[in-house]
Amino acid sequence: MAANRDYYDILGVSRDASDAEISKAYRKLAKKYHPDLNHEPGAEEKYKEVNEAYEVLHDQQKRQQYDQFGQAGMNGQGFGGQGFGGQGFGGAGFDDFGDIFNSFFGGGASRQRVDPTAPQRGQDLDYTMTIDFMDAIKGKTTDITYTRSTTCETCGGNGAEKGTHPITCDKCGGSGMMTITQRSVLGMIQRQTTCDKCSGRGFIIQHPCKSCHGAGTVDKKQTLQVKVPAGIDDGQQIRLAGQGEAGKNGGPYGDLYIVFRVRPSKDFTRRGQTIYTTVPISFAQATLGDEINIKTVYGDAKLKIPAGTQPNQKFTLKQKGVPNLRGGEPGDQITTVEIVIPKNINEAQRKALLEFVKASGGSIAPQEKGFFERLKDKLS
Repeated sequence: MAANRDYYDILGVSRDASDAEISKAYRKLAKKYHPDLNHEPGAEEKYKEVNEAYEVLHDQQKRQQYDQFGQAGMNGQGFGGQGFGGQGFGGAGFDDFGDIFNSFFGGGASRQRVDPTAPQRGQDLDYTMTIDFMDAIKGKTTDITYTRSTTCETCGGNGAEKGTHPITCDKCGGSGMMTITQRSVLGMIQRQTTCDKCSGRGFIIQHPCKSCHGAGTVDKKQTLQVKVPAGIDDGQQIRLAGQGEAGKNGGPYGDLYIVFRVRPSKDFTRRGQTIYTTVPISFAQATLGDEINIKTVYGDAKLKIPAGTQPNQKFTLKQKGVPNLRGGEPGDQITTVEIVIPKNINEAQRKALLEFVKASGGSIAPQEKGFFERLKDKLS
């Protein structure tokens, strides 16, 4: 059994764990490895280890002795090959374990059983909406169509034909659960399981509604107007309350979550609230300065290029970025200038460049194009 394992390790708790932490760990592991619930090889041995560890650690006197002397101090305490000692179920006693076992299924005093006839909230739904880049920036209103379960109008959601009503299940008394007593290698075990007559609903429908066939809900296509908020980003979502699946037993509808997928733009790149663009300018514009038109998500804007602008220099246009979803100021646009070197120049441009070099006090040796390069230029 657990002769070579530390009891704290078996329960997965620290050596200074409280009684409540030890009991919580024990309940979890006892449920996981109980032979009536887990039929995997080795589960029964693990279950015995868990009970052995719990019998020591939940008893203050035994725990103190174990902390001081280890398992050597446990000789004569009913472990070794006996496994459960004289008590059964790890020394907790059959009645004690019954309380623990029942708590797993809502039968214990510490937990209340869920009433299957009580109103239950409907499940949430997800819907993926793909939108254009500019729609994400500016927002828009659009319609979507999806299928969801709705409360049956014919029976009002109770699943019974008009003029009839569901009746309480006589096998489980309306609890939806039934108790089964079984004999096992560990003795008589009581466990709770879903009622096989009402399938856990707690009631029986003798005359099912013809519209929903007793389900209480029917699937319907729903068209909904959705307002896409300005500034929404790829992967973000919004929640539409009450637009999910129908609840049960008169419970409220669930919610609809719309997840957005934003198509990329050929002109802009977005990171958070910041827009990034690149614009080409000539060597002369970079050297002498200029004022150019550039694109923004709000339309064209003027950008002043100072004299002496360097390659890949960045310019910030304040509040020309993405709107703030929470109503604050929009982000900025950062534009990078790319100085374009012409591949072909005419004779006048060539002479002007040479004069520029000369006026700058330098000299260059212009490279002439080869035959095939000149032929390529003529054909292009």
